[in-house]
Amino acid sequence: MKGEILRLGWPVFIGQLAVMANGVIDTVMAGHLSPVDMAAVGLGASIYITVYVGLMGVLLGLSPIVAQLYGAGAYEDIGKSFQQALWVALVLAVPGAVALGWSAPWMAFSRPPDEVAEVARVYLWASAAGLPAALLFRAFYALNTAISRPRVVMYLNLAGVALKVPLNLLFMHGAPALGIEALGGAGCGVASALIAWATALGALVWLLRDPVYRPYRLLRRAPPDAARMGELLRLGLPIGAAYFVEITSFTFMALFVARFGATALASHQVASSLTGICYMGGLGIASATSTLVAQSLGAGDPARARLYARTGLRMALALALSTVTVLWLARAPIAHAYTSDAGVAAASLSLIGLVAVFHVFDSLQTQLGFILRAYKIATTPMVVYVLAMWGVGLGGGYLLTFEPAPDGPLGLFNGARSGALGFWSAGAISLMIASAGLGWLLHRTWRRSP
Repeated sequence: MKGEILRLGWPVFIGQLAVMANGVIDTVMAGHLSPVDMAAVGLGASIYITVYVGLMGVLLGLSPIVAQLYGAGAYEDIGKSFQQALWVALVLAVPGAVALGWSAPWMAFSRPPDEVAEVARVYLWASAAGLPAALLFRAFYALNTAISRPRVVMYLNLAGVALKVPLNLLFMHGAPALGIEALGGAGCGVASALIAWATALGALVWLLRDPVYRPYRLLRRAPPDAARMGELLRLGLPIGAAYFVEITSFTFMALFVARFGATALASHQVASSLTGICYMGGLGIASATSTLVAQSLGAGDPARARLYARTGLRMALALALSTVTVLWLARAPIAHAYTSDAGVAAASLSLIGLVAVFHVFDSLQTQLGFILRAYKIATTPMVVYVLAMWGVGLGGGYLLTFEPAPDGPLGLFNGARSGALGFWSAGAISLMIASAGLGWLLHRTWRRSP
């Protein structure tokens, strides 16, 4: 079983690592321009990810639906569900683009320095233009993951990251001969939008040319189907809400930390980037495990589904512990690789220990959440995320950072001294609670199932 999980998991890991690499490249390249550009890219990326992840989470409801259909051999129904996912993606793109293009509320809330806000606005305008393509590609991702073809997505993501550095250089520094103005950190957003459309076009070409997809009849004309779209939304909306809760924990962390200035925000972005990189290994295992569990359920074999789930959990925990060990031992060179600014590097070092604790429980809750989705259980996990991540993570982080008590334990996190420390401490605790809650839900599911 480990072999099957690894066979499906490593392409997901590489593909998502390529996606994350885009963000890392942006952070590093902007960091070597100036702390202002790095902070603006970090702020803009946090806002974009909030909008995008909440919307794409809805589309991930397609994965357990298709995986169970695949396990049951209902191939033509796979195409019908995929077509409805495309309609949902197009509908979701409209409010998403508006939320990104209208940046004033975000800036009013975070109150960054004027120079940071200006660069972030341009970054978000570009991101809005690329959002429809990104959502359509996410439906393609969900389909291929569910039918055990993650390598296709991996290849397209790798092609995208290969374009990232040259396009960043082009739009960050400009090309007067081509009439392209230097945009600084905002050029990262323009490059990302172009890559989103390029990968979406690549996905379309693949669907048209690869004979493997023909039995599913994926691209036949199909009007919106209320029944199938309803099934997708019943599962996808709570999944999207759970992703929204999780990612807004990071977003509002960034917005609050922005109040401490460019250095604090830039160090938070380094910690967030490291967390994202570490997360990808566990995500690969979680995605593969969820697919195999759902396929086993669709094939009418719940015992095999449980074996896949338990194997995936053990693998994810082992990988997480190995990852944080390396992260801790290499924390100093990692911090300096992100930035040439000594102040940002020093501030980043103080967060890396918390990142290590954060990651172990992040990996565990991710694995548990994906397994529950394979059972088409999404609403109760969403409630767990709300209570843990908004209640404990954000609420506790705010208290630790902005409500110091010099004579008590909260005084350890005096906001003027700690910057992001309070939020990262509360975030780690929130993930412990989420892991416990999701673990209990899975245990209850197994006790009730045959």
